[in-house]
Amino acid sequence: MPPAVSIIGASGALGFGLAVRWGRAGVPVVIGSRDPDRAREAARRAQDAVPDGSFSGAANAEAAAETEIVVLTVPFRSQSETLTNLKAVLRPGQLLVDTTVPLAAAVAGRATRLLGVWQGSAAEQAAEMVPDGVRVVSGLHTVSAALLTDLDHPLGEDVLVCGDRKADRQMLVDLVNRIEGLRGIHAGSLEMARITEALTPLLISINVRHKAHAGIRITGL
Repeated sequence: MPPAVSIIGASGALGFGLAVRWGRAGVPVVIGSRDPDRAREAARRAQDAVPDGSFSGAANAEAAAETEIVVLTVPFRSQSETLTNLKAVLRPGQLLVDTTVPLAAAVAGRATRLLGVWQGSAAEQAAEMVPDGVRVVSGLHTVSAALLTDLDHPLGEDVLVCGDRKADRQMLVDLVNRIEGLRGIHAGSLEMARITEALTPLLISINVRHKAHAGIRITGL
């Protein structure tokens, strides 16, 4: 049995897409939301989409306390507040997967522009905010939420994973590899998230121009 995963913000598009894809791959999923009723409704929708999956819904704090792997899928404007609210329940030994991208859309700017983050990246900001002993990895910035949610659509792209410990990166790589059509790639230290997060506005620009849902593929590996 693969490890259970809590997805904070899984009532949103990216989080819900990951929930149904991991659920279909046999990963037990706890869906978290600020509103526990929304979380339970999202869990019901996920169960309808994947009848054989294991889904439950709870308020963010309860969801984050339930598993050893917590995936943060909230918009950048909510990242700091969400992590502040989770400080009391996150504990040493947990792995936080940060998918946040500091898009300028968070402050009514363009989705093709990146905001400057004092720490260098949203993932490094998350690492400063979590309690001591909580490890942070970064990834899943370039996979289309719409394609993840569409279970009939085949995937075929790579996911760049950044983190300061190889073992932590491997945990996310293993989870990514459970989703058919995705391949996790070790992309270096958490500092590299400054680059991988910037790929999102680039892909948004490409996809708008080509009316597509393009991803990335690393060749030669």
